[in-house]
Amino acid sequence: MRILVVEDEKKVASFLKKGLEEEFYAVDCACDGEEALYMVEVNNYDLVILDIMLPKIGGLEVLKRVRKNGHGLPIVMLTAKDSVEDIIRGLDAGGDDYLTKPFAFAELLARVRALLRRREREPLGELRVADLTMDPLTHKVSRAGKEIELTAKEYALLEYMMRHANRVVTRTMISEHVWDYHFDPMTNVIDVYVNHLRKKIDQEFPHKVIHTIRGVGYMLKG
Repeated sequence: MRILVVEDEKKVASFLKKGLEEEFYAVDCACDGEEALYMVEVNNYDLVILDIMLPKIGGLEVLKRVRKNGHGLPIVMLTAKDSVEDIIRGLDAGGDDYLTKPFAFAELLARVRALLRRREREPLGELRVADLTMDPLTHKVSRAGKEIELTAKEYALLEYMMRHANRVVTRTMISEHVWDYHFDPMTNVIDVYVNHLRKKIDQEFPHKVIHTIRGVGYMLKG
């Protein structure tokens, strides 16, 4: 899943980016409201973490414009303001959730997971395709009871494919949701990582779950 963090305090933005990447999310950062609006328009994000106090264009105005432009992606608001009026103003402007600073990173993660599940209509708990299972909370992956060790990017790619099981996912879809703003679409990196997954997940098993849809992309199916 790909997340945009909009935060003008560099230390906070760096902390959030590092923590989210450790949870296998692809993360971009914007430092002001103007940059945030541009990035939402040119990229395909699964969720936005939006600070309310921003330079150039304030967070509430960013929120209103994003909704006005028809973007329905989940937005978590961050702010030092904790009055009931501020919370109501943010939610009425189109925010999906609200956290006041300082906050526990674990709580932010829980809210992010909840919003992403709601958007993808995924049930709480493990993901399963045939005998391949993934626990989004512990990040453990196993097939037929055998635990499989994955790198952070392999895990992120597999999670995206499992959340879209039995559907074709194109290379463009994968790049937009698994890689960040710096991804070079002219490389064959996606194919390389799919091959890594095949070796770890399919190679030792007679039934293959990763399928190439020639000229289109890939499909994970049981």
